[in-house]
Amino acid sequence: MHEDRIHRTWLLSLGAFALLSVVLLGAASLDAESTSLAPEAAGTPPPAQLPPELPAIVAPPRMRPFLSSYRLPDTMTFARDPVPIQMWQVRERIEYEFYRFLEDEGDSIILAKRTGRCFPPAERQLAEAGMPDDLKYILLVESKCISAAYSKAKASGPWQFIPRTGRLFSLENNIWKDDRRNLELSTEAAIKYLKKLHDMLGDWSLAMAAYNAGEAHIMKAMREQHIKDYWRLHSANETMRYVPRVIAVKEIFSQPEKYLGMVKADLYSPLNTEVVTINIAEKQRHLALVAEQYGTYFLELKLLNPEIRKDYLPRGTHRIKIPRRPEDCPTVCLKADKSSH
Repeated sequence: MHEDRIHRTWLLSLGAFALLSVVLLGAASLDAESTSLAPEAAGTPPPAQLPPELPAIVAPPRMRPFLSSYRLPDTMTFARDPVPIQMWQVRERIEYEFYRFLEDEGDSIILAKRTGRCFPPAERQLAEAGMPDDLKYILLVESKCISAAYSKAKASGPWQFIPRTGRLFSLENNIWKDDRRNLELSTEAAIKYLKKLHDMLGDWSLAMAAYNAGEAHIMKAMREQHIKDYWRLHSANETMRYVPRVIAVKEIFSQPEKYLGMVKADLYSPLNTEVVTINIAEKQRHLALVAEQYGTYFLELKLLNPEIRKDYLPRGTHRIKIPRRPEDCPTVCLKADKSSH
């Protein structure tokens, strides 16, 4: 019996201990819960957990406006003459060329860049001749300002003279060279030809149409249709598009910042060159040797002188374009400087 009493006492003690443990654990739990809720109840938010690094804010790419957002102006001029854009068929013909140029943005950007290099010589020569500056835009339509441009009709150079017309205006063309590819010489010839056409037809639009199709074709169409206005004259499709294309080119490339998002600094800079006279005593001299003589290299000499057909110059006197040399430097110093590096 004594053992039974001890056993019952031990069980009662164990039960009391278990009950006390439950009470104490419950109190601790409630205390923890009330503690965790206390800041929120008091209105104090928990500290913000920020990431160690915030991602960089990247500007969205520039979105080009829809082509339809561009509009031709209500009034236009070309070569000091008003363009009758209020005539429905005139506006539609110019718009067709206008949107085609804008559609190919990459090509138009390159064209705009080239104007920085090919326009200045043409602008200077047109001004000296008292001719409208707008005529320089013909260069973009004819050749995209590419001196070596060549067509199926055998037209060549930046102004695209065919051999016969080139010879009429003193552009030499033989196995050694083709002056039609020389920007300055061909611009001089184009000025003479356009002036002749304007004197003959009395209108710059007709003069440009004749430049494209030949004066005989334009004069025949004028006689047959009893028309003296280019914009009312029916002619070959290429000639019908030619003048609207030149006018559209003027609108776009006179304002590259508006249509292409470009500024003057984006254009190619004019090349700093000079013209020198060289005498070849031997039968012929390779251009690589000529280039070395003037401190340049074969490829650059070819690019600066696209009128030279061969890779060498024949016996005689020639005028070639080279990179401009320092005024205090003799011919051989560039070669010496180049070899010292």
